[in-house]
Amino acid sequence: MANDVIVLTKNRRAGHDYFIEEKYEAGIELKGTEVKSCKNRSVNLKDGFARIEKGEVFLYNVHISPYDEGNQFNHEPTRTRKLLLHKREIKQLIGKTTQKGYTLVPLSVYVKRGKIKVELGLVKGKQKYDKRESIKRKTMEREMEKAMKDKMKY
Repeated sequence: MANDVIVLTKNRRAGHDYFIEEKYEAGIELKGTEVKSCKNRSVNLKDGFARIEKGEVFLYNVHISPYDEGNQFNHEPTRTRKLLLHKREIKQLIGKTTQKGYTLVPLSVYVKRGKIKVELGLVKGKQKYDKRESIKRKTMEREMEKAMKDKMKY
């Protein structure tokens, strides 16, 4: 049971707004009250993004609510947080994010083996027509599944 993964939050807009090319697992550098808030599922990834600066990856605009039982040592909700990746992964990401249209977006936050991890996605933005196409495809798949279920009943 020690290898269980507990998903704390997901970025549901990421799949709608971006084409997800690759996924990376990164550790996140947190303060004590941030860890407790994360485990209470008080994390919002909506406007979050990651940037590579001086060979390190930083996470911006991720809102971790202040811990309720925290005192004056509580953290600032939207502070910049360092992500922990291997050097070779960072070098790989530097090469890929310099290409036009690619960016890093947090897809989910989860607990794995007692550590809080962030799933980063290397993404490319969708245009309006791409979003419409995705919605059409999803509704068609839903209708097909429903038709198959109805057919299986009889």
